[in-house]
Amino acid sequence: MRRLFSTFARGRPGVGLLLLRLVVGIGLIWCAGEKLHREPSFQVTVLPVTAIGLGVLLMIGLWTPLAGTLVAVIELCKFPLKLGDPSAHILVGTIGAALALLGPGLWSVDARIYGWKRIDPPSPKS
Repeated sequence: MRRLFSTFARGRPGVGLLLLRLVVGIGLIWCAGEKLHREPSFQVTVLPVTAIGLGVLLMIGLWTPLAGTLVAVIELCKFPLKLGDPSAHILVGTIGAALALLGPGLWSVDARIYGWKRIDPPSPKS
């Protein structure tokens, strides 16, 4: 993960990435939950359950490049199939791709696990 992102965005850019992750994650979970509530058959549940999992991963910022890429692929594949609002699929897919390219930001599990660590040497005792 560290090879993908030399730094994890701090300050306002980091907050912006956090907001993007939260909005896309909540939107994916919300729409998938509605789909599961309407049509609970097995064939229909695979994609919404995947979307819920990807939404959770994006919200907490874990495996963001993989989750963002999968969101982009799934949403942009829905566009030509005319499943729902095409502009919403384009928007969510584009934000997923942007998150995959930009990274999760400082406020994420990825940054805690894979970010640069500061190691302070022990102070000499007098």
